[in-house]
Amino acid sequence: MASILDEYEDSLHRSVSVQQSRASVGIPHSGYVNARLEKETPIFNKQRIDFAPPEKINSLVVSSNQLCMSLGKDTLLRIDLGKPDEPNQVELGRKDEAKVYKMFLDHTGSHLLIALNTSECLYLNRSVQKVRALSRWKGHLIESVGWNKFLGSETNTGPILVGTSQGQIYEAEISVSEGSLFSTNPDQYFRQVYTLEEESGPAPVCCLEIERGIEGKFFIIATTRKRLFQFVGKVPEGTEQQGFSSIFAVHADHLPSFREFPANLGFSEIAFYTPKLRSNPRSFAWMMGNGVLYGTLDYSRPDSILSDERVWVYPSDIDIAVNKPISIVLTQFHFLLLLPDRVKAVCTLNGQVVFQDLFLEKFGLLTRMIKDPTVQQIWIHTEKVVFRYHVQRESRDVWKMYMNMNKFDLAKEYCKDRPECLDIVLAKEAEHCFQNKRYLDSAKCYALTQNYFEEIALKFIEAKQEEALMEFLIKKLSNLKPSEKTQTTLLTTWLTELYLNWLGILQGDPSQRNLYLDTREKFRTFLSSPKNKDCLFNNRASIYELLASHGDTEHMVYFAVIMQDYERVVAHHCQHDEYDEALNVLSRHRDEKLFYKFSPVLIQHIPKKVVDAWISMGSRLDARNLIPALVNYSQSASTQQINEAIRYMEFCVYQLEETQQAIHNYLLSLYALCRPDSLLSYLEQAGTNPNRIHYDLKYALRLCAEHGHHHACVHIYKVMELYEEAVDLALQVDVDLAKSCADLPEDDEELRKKLWLKIARHVVQEEKDVKKAMACLSSCALLKIEDVLPFFPDFVTIDHFKEAICNSLEDYNKHIEELKREMEEATQSAKRIREDIQEMRNKYGSVEPQEKCAACDFPLLNRPFYLFLCGHMFHYDCLLQAVFPNLPAYKQAKLEDLQKKLAATSQPSKSHHRPKDTDTISLGKGQQSREQIKADIDDIVAAECVYCGELMIRSIDKPFIDPQKYEEEMQSWL
Repeated sequence: MASILDEYEDSLHRSVSVQQSRASVGIPHSGYVNARLEKETPIFNKQRIDFAPPEKINSLVVSSNQLCMSLGKDTLLRIDLGKPDEPNQVELGRKDEAKVYKMFLDHTGSHLLIALNTSECLYLNRSVQKVRALSRWKGHLIESVGWNKFLGSETNTGPILVGTSQGQIYEAEISVSEGSLFSTNPDQYFRQVYTLEEESGPAPVCCLEIERGIEGKFFIIATTRKRLFQFVGKVPEGTEQQGFSSIFAVHADHLPSFREFPANLGFSEIAFYTPKLRSNPRSFAWMMGNGVLYGTLDYSRPDSILSDERVWVYPSDIDIAVNKPISIVLTQFHFLLLLPDRVKAVCTLNGQVVFQDLFLEKFGLLTRMIKDPTVQQIWIHTEKVVFRYHVQRESRDVWKMYMNMNKFDLAKEYCKDRPECLDIVLAKEAEHCFQNKRYLDSAKCYALTQNYFEEIALKFIEAKQEEALMEFLIKKLSNLKPSEKTQTTLLTTWLTELYLNWLGILQGDPSQRNLYLDTREKFRTFLSSPKNKDCLFNNRASIYELLASHGDTEHMVYFAVIMQDYERVVAHHCQHDEYDEALNVLSRHRDEKLFYKFSPVLIQHIPKKVVDAWISMGSRLDARNLIPALVNYSQSASTQQINEAIRYMEFCVYQLEETQQAIHNYLLSLYALCRPDSLLSYLEQAGTNPNRIHYDLKYALRLCAEHGHHHACVHIYKVMELYEEAVDLALQVDVDLAKSCADLPEDDEELRKKLWLKIARHVVQEEKDVKKAMACLSSCALLKIEDVLPFFPDFVTIDHFKEAICNSLEDYNKHIEELKREMEEATQSAKRIREDIQEMRNKYGSVEPQEKCAACDFPLLNRPFYLFLCGHMFHYDCLLQAVFPNLPAYKQAKLEDLQKKLAATSQPSKSHHRPKDTDTISLGKGQQSREQIKADIDDIVAAECVYCGELMIRSIDKPFIDPQKYEEEMQSWL
């Protein structure tokens, strides 16, 4: 068989020359059309807020949808962005020239700190209208606040950190009472915990951030103009409310770890990005003099949580002396820099400026940019205008950047919902792996792409990477749809060819034994895969040809078992004389048809095991279909081997109680051939009722006659009720056997006598044994001496049967006497009967005049009546009415006929003087007399008393009211 691999390689080479037509020979290409019907919305979508402030905006903060802005000198405006139409205005109540320097709003939007340029600080809670001064904070110009996100609530800030312009870090706590607000000072305490310094001395604390890591470890980040400090320490569980003094105390004698850059903006700002559904930030961006330091936060590190740090250097269009950046905001993949007249967005993945938004001069210089960490909205304001940026689908092009950075897993993660982009990433990853000689990984990726199948396959073929090609085909096969049957067939067949080639190469190399076993296991997994089952089954003929062309009988058998093609498996074992294995397959899968097909072969070699397997199958096998195998086997086998056939037939007859005639006939033939002793016992056990015998009587008779089994023939004759033949054959064997046959026709004395005469003739004429002949007379009462005498020769003396003659004469005398006695008894009986009749004729009964009919209760003597011996008396018509419905139909018809005849013979009342010989004349004409008709009617009607006879007994189970007249009777009672 020509190699499918070679053919397919040729077809692939040919297909490359026509790629311009985009026609696919093997697996069809279904590329993606990446067409955008509408202009895509930008990632950062700016919106101007419809708000005209009455005074200039000094400062703006926003958190948890709560926006606070300072207007002019003394006004504070609070807006709940969920209810923008209900702003709240609060007056600071300052009479001096103090101005708002900075404002700080906690993560819940509940606590607002207002730092004044007079080194004072005010506090305003969201639930109150009155601003309170924090007396302990006086004398410090507040630059930054580190809020406690873990213990803070709407009424209490928990321990917080405060940074001043002189470099001091203070720990403080602000609380408002529930009952009477501000009845006490809101600032609970205000104590210094540390001082930040640069090379020139103390420096302003520009930013503070408090984060909690794992195992109770806290990280505090503090920045100055050029330095970024990290304080790391543990706060014992249960003592968090006591603050962070213990963390700073560790660094009292030495500086904590810090990062320092030479350039100086005069200030710095750090921003963090916290994903949704997470409490800790994931990344940071620190804006300082040399640029922006950004990276990720790793809370598992012992001393520093800053990780993957990179520095984005300010480009030439940003001159820190002229237009230095003002604020920074960090999103998931970008940081935004606020310049006096524009906003720049830089991608944190590649450091490229991807967005720039220039503001018109009429809006004034940009003052501040801040992000609401809860809703991820960015706010920018000038002194008179407020803008808001919505971040929309920020990750839309991230996949492309990760792909260009060869971070393919991340690229696939960000385009898993965009199949056209995912296909590009997979193709790039596959090409990257191929160039780096990671062929298996390349094949896995190529299989998931929509690239042309032929190009990829040829690529691996030219690189002589068959293993990678197989991996590619396997993955491609797993991604095909059930409807792509042609492609599935092609790949399945090609993979089979590749596996067989590879196994053939490995099998001949002993040093590759482990690889061979591993590849064999993969091939078997491929063959037994449920997804490939239908395809392999539909193309099993081709697979068998491939296996045969490679001479791989081991996998041919394995594949046949998977396909449940047990016929092929058994045939293979039989061809290789592995009869026990063949029988094991049959016994394991219990397929009746396979048993019928292969039993003739197997029983020739392992008869006992085959019969054991048949018996284990029980009634699932039809023994009639196994008889051909047994017949062929028994014709060439020895007696000992035939016993196995008899054993199975006996199992069918006695255990399964088979009634099929063929089975019983075959068992009979085996018994007649090898076990004559068992033959007679089987026949006797089968019984003598022809309707309950399951073997063919004529076949059995012929079989037994051929083999000379006379006892069995006699038995069969008896079953067939051929008693004469049975006696004739029995006389050739045993006289006693013939006698037992002669007594069988019990209902036919003539036949029985005839059979005994045959026996007597045989005894007299053949055996010439007079005594035995006389014994026959005593054995059968039907035989007399005169029946036997003709059989004796003339020269026999009377002495041998004198006694028999005398006994016969005595029997005759006794019989005559018995007849005389019976005649006398009959004469006496007739005489007594005549006397009884005469007595009955003379018997009478007396009836009183007042007697009444037992049925109608009217006087009895008014009409013809009947008188019974029991004493009941009935009018004729009353008795007739009671008896008639209970008579059988034929007696009812006879009674009606007699009544008609009686009416026809009735005489007119004046015919008393008619000649008396009228009846005689009628009798002479063959007609019944009137008296005879009356007598017949009396025999029917007055046979017994209607109240005392059987009629009353039979009426016990009859209802009192006829069911057909029940409704009529009920209506008559209503």
